Amino acid sequence: MTTETPDFIRNTRTSYDTIADDFGRQFPADGLAGLVLERALFGAFAELVRAGGTRAPVADLGSGPGHITALLDGLGLPVFGVDVSPRMVELARRNHPGLRFHVGSMTALDLPDATLGGITALYSIIHVPDEHLPATFTELHRVLEPGGLLLLAFQAGAEERLHLAERFGHEIALDYYWRDPETVVEQLVEAGFRPHSRVVREAQEGEVRPRAFLLARKEG
Repeated sequence: MTTETPDFIRNTRTSYDTIADDFGRQFPADGLAGLVLERALFGAFAELVRAGGTRAPVADLGSGPGHITALLDGLGLPVFGVDVSPRMVELARRNHPGLRFHVGSMTALDLPDATLGGITALYSIIHVPDEHLPATFTELHRVLEPGGLLLLAFQAGAEERLHLAERFGHEIALDYYWRDPETVVEQLVEAGFRPHSRVVREAQEGEVRPRAFLLARKEG
């Protein structure tokens, strides 16, 4: 981090460093066990990436303990994980020693233009403030090759901000942003993406809000 790093990135990094071990215990090797719809969506994402004929890698942004990165690897994609929390990256490397994980922020990726065949960002944009979201989507557009796919997942609902000061008994400072899927689609279009699919499932047991899944493609 530098003196120019936005506060929300600093807070997100520090908070997830603090809760990494407890957070990681929530996700066993098969972190999507029982989530049939999610597994189907990842399967469709992998098939669409392969159908495009690309040999470019896929980035799992906000990879956390690495369970989604491992799932995508199992689906035959050349994938690596990126997370803003060094502690999460350490945990993912330990859990999945055969895969690559790097520390980084989806708001400013250390990647050349048009080098990725796909991106997954699952519950990552929920920590990005509204005023930073358009630039974040522009950054994702930059690193995707023409025709590259983006899969987003986030909690859907009335637009609001939640500040969390404690989790797993630890003191943190983490902001969450809930968004209307249509608003997110509009911002993706403005960043140069073409919507492919959108799915909203209702909240399941233990969840408070519906879950939105948006698949979009970089024009070209």
